[in-house]
Amino acid sequence: MRVDKYLWCVRYYKTRNMVTEACKKNHITVNGQVAKPSKEVFPTDKITFRKDQITQIITVLDIPENRVGAKLVDIYRKNETPPEAYAHLELLKLSKEHYRKSGTGRPTKKDRRDIDEYGEEINDEEEEN
Repeated sequence: MRVDKYLWCVRYYKTRNMVTEACKKNHITVNGQVAKPSKEVFPTDKITFRKDQITQIITVLDIPENRVGAKLVDIYRKNETPPEAYAHLELLKLSKEHYRKSGTGRPTKKDRRDIDEYGEEINDEEEEN
């Protein structure tokens, strides 16, 4: 089976076109060699590719007939990606979240009123002392 079709069948990419683009950018290797989309893969081949800032390493166990359901993917591949890679991705997500929470922008009217109210409380406490 072609490498682009295989990675699409085992649900690593949403479309075959996305796999083809990754191959053209030399993001996918089969057994250590840069792969073109038409490169044939066989059981026991090691496929390495970079996706979502993680270098994924998988071993082909079997070749599927068609695109398979998410529950059946483990029959056709063995994921050998080190757990540290996933931990690193989680750390990146947390660091981005710390910098700026997603979905937050300008304060809403309610937020502004709460900020003003908080500032007034601090001023009142200082005047009493």
